[in-house]
Amino acid sequence: MDENHLLAEGFEAHRGHLRAVAYRMLGSLSEADDAVQEAWLRLSRSDTGAVENLGGWLTTVVGRVCLDMLRSRTARREEPLGVRIPDPVVSGESGPGPEDQALLADSVGLALLVVLETLGPAERLAFVLHDLFGVPFDQIAPIVDRTPAAARQLASRARRRVRGAAPAPDPDLARQREVVDAFLAAARGGDMEGLIALLDPDVVLRADYGGAPAAPAPREVRGAAAVANQALTFSRLSGSGLLTRPALVNGAVGVVSSREGRPFSVLAFTVVDGRIVAIDILADPERLDGLDLTDLN
Repeated sequence: MDENHLLAEGFEAHRGHLRAVAYRMLGSLSEADDAVQEAWLRLSRSDTGAVENLGGWLTTVVGRVCLDMLRSRTARREEPLGVRIPDPVVSGESGPGPEDQALLADSVGLALLVVLETLGPAERLAFVLHDLFGVPFDQIAPIVDRTPAAARQLASRARRRVRGAAPAPDPDLARQREVVDAFLAAARGGDMEGLIALLDPDVVLRADYGGAPAAPAPREVRGAAAVANQALTFSRLSGSGLLTRPALVNGAVGVVSSREGRPFSVLAFTVVDGRIVAIDILADPERLDGLDLTDLN
């Protein structure tokens, strides 16, 4: 077996982990794949004879690539109008396939990814690599051109912003589904009190409609009464032609809606202690068309 073949085998053994790192860094499935491919190109051009820990070396490379991509986004001001919902990983209720299981390890809910979108590139890298993947700060420091102590501070600042803004959902999927089904039934039935009873007082609803300057509804709504009112409005406006199917969105209970055979929206719910604390909606037609929803058919 030649050296190139051994190198390729070593890389493939780490591909799932690298894709998971890149997805948390970028919130984009296609960009995560691009970052992993770039890591392979750099590996194939490098002298790896002195590399003792290939996984650690590749993780560092992917971190550098993702940091450059995030900084490039910022420099080009590629920011959507208002909220940006990261690419969701949608599967049937039986769970994600083998390829996506590694991507969703450690319960990387959509709400967490939304909060990560608000961090600066260096903060996001320090938090993702250290808090989510256990990379020590002395390895993170050279990636962000800081000392280990400064890298620790980056992660600490990010942690304070993430804590509370992205709570861990209830682990019982059946209980999550009960709450979400009751919420949808209350919305269809026009039951304002029923909706409010299912919502946390500080619930947040975030919606990504893409680049449309005139959104059909507010992009961010906070508070139980306001979110309940928005749910009733959406239910009235969507009409009877909307087909709604249960799904798992990043491993938590969600809903995929379609109209005339085309995806209309993906809703991810974060349920904590029996109440909905966050609803994240992707309703960007262009991005919805790029999702693989075959598992739901």
